[in-house]
Amino acid sequence: MKYAAAAALLFGALCLPAVSGAAVAGETIGVVRTASGDATVTRGEKTDPAVPGLKLMVGDILGTGRGGSLGVILRDDSSLSIGPESRLVLRTFLFSPSEGKYDLVARITRGTMAYLSGLIGKLAPEKARFETPSATIGIRGTRFAVKVGESSSR
Repeated sequence: MKYAAAAALLFGALCLPAVSGAAVAGETIGVVRTASGDATVTRGEKTDPAVPGLKLMVGDILGTGRGGSLGVILRDDSSLSIGPESRLVLRTFLFSPSEGKYDLVARITRGTMAYLSGLIGKLAPEKARFETPSATIGIRGTRFAVKVGESSSR
């Protein structure tokens, strides 16, 4: 019995580093701080109104309508401000300072967004990336804004 308990403790201790800090399925990566107008979070097939305090996960799609806006704080203290008629997907998030592992990838397909970097952008700026339909933005500073519009036919 004594050996079984020790083995279970050892197994648990070995598994812990594998999940600490990494955004595994169903783990909170951030939270909606502010929401106004038509603002939603889509997770899988379910779309819910975005409300302050709503927990965000990898794969969530943040959307706003004509008068909508969203303010989001990620676990590394990054902040995203999403303007009207926007769509942004939180594709990847990994924040594990004890292991030196960081990754943030978001894709904005339409609308406007402003970013203020948190710890990922400060400790490993090359690991924070924002994708658009025509470019990838790598972070080399602490803030930026982007507008993604319809492609022109010229």
